[in-house]
Amino acid sequence: MPSAVNSAFDVAFWFADTALEQNEYLQPQKLHRLLFLSQAYYAVAHDGAKLMPAVFVAEEMGPVEPNVYKAFSKGRPNMDAELFLPHEVETFLYNIWRRFGHQSAENLTRLAKGTLAYKKALKRGRRGEISLEAMRLSFSRAREAPALDQVVKPKVMRSQSGKSVVVKAWIPGTKPVDRK
Repeated sequence: MPSAVNSAFDVAFWFADTALEQNEYLQPQKLHRLLFLSQAYYAVAHDGAKLMPAVFVAEEMGPVEPNVYKAFSKGRPNMDAELFLPHEVETFLYNIWRRFGHQSAENLTRLAKGTLAYKKALKRGRRGEISLEAMRLSFSRAREAPALDQVVKPKVMRSQSGKSVVVKAWIPGTKPVDRK
C-alpha cells in the first residue's frame, strides 16, 4: 500500500516549519516522537496505511527514524522537500501538532516508550525495528496513548436542515459504514 507522502522528510519539514511559525523550538527528540505518533495514528485512522515511507527503530532514547535522525544530526538539512502536502495530510498533521506539539520532548518520549510496540522492539535489541502493524495495534487500543478521537477530530459540518454531519473524503470502491 503506498504512503500518503513521498518521504519522511516531507513530514519532518512540516513539523519543523510549523514549530518555527509558532516560535517554538523543536528539539530533535520531539521531532522523532511527533513522526512516530503521526505514523502510528495515521495507520489507526486509515486502516493500516502508511503516512510516510519510514522505518522506526527502538533506541534507548526512544523510537527514531534513522534516516531523518542522521540527516538532521547537524541541524536542518539542505534538501528538497514537498512544500505543499495533500490537504488531508496537512489536516491530519495539524491535528497531531494541536494535540502533541505543546508537550515536552520528555512527555512525548514517555508516551512513545510506554507503547507495547516500542517495548517489544527494544526487547529484540537496540535498533529493533518497530513494525507499522505493532504501532497500529498499540495506538488503536489506546491504553498507553490517547484514543484516535482525542487526537484527530472529525470534520463536522451542518446540513441544510441544521443537523450536524461528519464529513469524510469519498474513496471510490469502499462500502459505507452501517451506523444503526
